[in-house]
Amino acid sequence: MSLITTIDQDIKKAMLAKEADKLRGLRAIKSALLLARTEKGASEEISEEGEIKVLQKLVKQRKESADIYKTQNRDDLYQIEVEEQAVIEAYLPQQMSKEAVEIYLKDLISRVGATSVKDMGKVMGAANKELAGKADGKTISEVVKQLLA
Repeated sequence: MSLITTIDQDIKKAMLAKEADKLRGLRAIKSALLLARTEKGASEEISEEGEIKVLQKLVKQRKESADIYKTQNRDDLYQIEVEEQAVIEAYLPQQMSKEAVEIYLKDLISRVGATSVKDMGKVMGAANKELAGKADGKTISEVVKQLLA
């Protein structure tokens, strides 16, 4: 079953249960997926990787907005962003811990043959492909910098 079908079913359940916060997050996901499906050059169906990228983008947007609202002492808006982020993250694959990412990247660095920060591009390219959906790009970047320094 595709993600959009699952989201549609969950929207119906949230409407019946009158869960406004969950409904907001689900509608954001559906909107983003429909937008990605109708983008110029996109095929009719989105691949699973494409769906994960869309969801990661939504989570990143919510995190950034929440940080801004937190610094501006707008707790009402901050809470909305955090609730939506939690709903969206429920549809993402389980994220790897920073320790697991570090162990994986040590192995990847030895496979790629990277020795210094100059090789960061090679490592990041391979890491982003292999860890797509499993780890945040920011976390991967921080760990790679730390390991190559």
